[in-house]
Amino acid sequence: MSVNLRSVFAFAKEYHQKKESQKDIQYGTAGFRSHADNLDYVMYRMGLLAALRSRAKASQAIGVMITASHNPEHDNGVKLIDPLGEMLEQRWEQLATDLVNVPDSGLEAQVAKICEDEQIDNNEPAKVFVGMDTRYHSPQLSRAVVNGILALKGTVTEFGIVTTPMLHYFVTCTNTQNAYGLPTEEGYMGKLIAAFKALRGEQAERGNYRNQLYYDGANGVGSLKMLGFIKKLNGALNVKVFNSNGKINFKCGADFVKTNHRVPEGLPEEAALASGRCCSVDGDADRVVYYFTDKEGTFRLLDGDRIATLLAGYLKDLIEQCGVQLEMGLVQTAYANGASTDYIVNRMKIPVSCTRTGVKHLHHKALEYDVGVYFEANGHGTIIYSEKAKQAIRAASQDESRTEEQRNTATRLLQMIDLTNETVGDAISDMLLVETVLHAKGWNLDDWLASYTDLPNVLEKVYLADRNVIAVTDADRVVVAPVGLQDSINEIVAKFPKGRSFVRPSGTEDIVRVYAEADTRANAVQLAFEVANLVFDQAGGVGSRPVKMEG
Repeated sequence: MSVNLRSVFAFAKEYHQKKESQKDIQYGTAGFRSHADNLDYVMYRMGLLAALRSRAKASQAIGVMITASHNPEHDNGVKLIDPLGEMLEQRWEQLATDLVNVPDSGLEAQVAKICEDEQIDNNEPAKVFVGMDTRYHSPQLSRAVVNGILALKGTVTEFGIVTTPMLHYFVTCTNTQNAYGLPTEEGYMGKLIAAFKALRGEQAERGNYRNQLYYDGANGVGSLKMLGFIKKLNGALNVKVFNSNGKINFKCGADFVKTNHRVPEGLPEEAALASGRCCSVDGDADRVVYYFTDKEGTFRLLDGDRIATLLAGYLKDLIEQCGVQLEMGLVQTAYANGASTDYIVNRMKIPVSCTRTGVKHLHHKALEYDVGVYFEANGHGTIIYSEKAKQAIRAASQDESRTEEQRNTATRLLQMIDLTNETVGDAISDMLLVETVLHAKGWNLDDWLASYTDLPNVLEKVYLADRNVIAVTDADRVVVAPVGLQDSINEIVAKFPKGRSFVRPSGTEDIVRVYAEADTRANAVQLAFEVANLVFDQAGGVGSRPVKMEG
């Protein structure tokens, strides 16, 4: 096999040109994300990079996922998946940024530079898996990715429309020689459903738990795949899917519910009337949040913080019951509600770490524990079990010196591991884990909500001329530039009981997000309003000034 880099440039110039007017973009936590019309050349170059990455990783499979997750329908995006399902290595994020932003005339030289710097032999095989979400422009953009891979003589496996977590799973299965599972949609569904049914047993309802879930598919791939799951569940979990064929993420989905703190459009009437158990996923099904409307008609949200505490508490009980000594930790971001952190540390007695926003940061930190639970408040997260933990639990399940109850509990832990997509946050896997724990406890959502009381919180956006004027440190909680801004934020926060606020620049657009929480909703709204206007004034705000949200 011989790769002619000149042909790479010629093909790009002919079919995937980068216009001189197109602005530089940066590979962030979500990869590249923009309006779909701007992404053809980006996709081609990411196909090139995926082939190079595969060769740099001893010809292991690399994933390329085409999705804009919770963004509006007109957007799309692309991100690479490393050999064990991880996000792309941070050093290669810069290589991706450099490759995408170079003009067409410099593309050949840039590819050659990557090959030289990374000591890549283009005579070696390259294996790339490609998946996409349901956006109408995804097939066209997928073709651009495939062209990039083929230009470097790579081998492509196209999985078509899949959830982002499914592609992570396929990559991991392949690179572990199927030790993690079978790299097919059937293999993915089969593994999760077998574990779920084993954990659930024959009794579909228990205590206050009822076998009925209302599932908002965000009009995305998560709705399609859940319809397939329902057939295979055979009533082990009754799921009613809604928002399955409209505009993706429009007034629905996990991000809409979390941000607006209200039910999505399309919610079946009986779900609201009967305090129904509802969940929403996002457009590519890697986030999930739960919610219900209580008897007084008040919307109640159970977000990623709640999911983390539910799962971590249950796992801690199982670990203690089977007598295995393991170090367990929970990882959050600054967006985590202060009440959840207090509950985890002081009531559950589980260590908590705080990292920068972005799943890759949480995932990396969670690897430091034998059992690491991580979730962002937006509902994106999972559980990671170390090899030491798996071996210890497996041994306990077979240890005749332990009681039958301890062995059975260890077996249950093994089934929980099988039900978990450890490679990345997975809305469907996480949903089945939540349903398993609620069923085991005999809880409805009222019972779950009663474990602790959230502090009211608000999230605002401020539009800036240049988001890079804001620099943060200490896991995004402290502003270091512009100088003096953090001191002014501290002065405002000090006025509000239980007040906390921080600002964080977006990784993809010129906005800064302002988070605020306080003892009451009115105080949280006022705190967010004052900090947002402070940022607008001191960091180059553009457009309309921030206005106060409804209290």
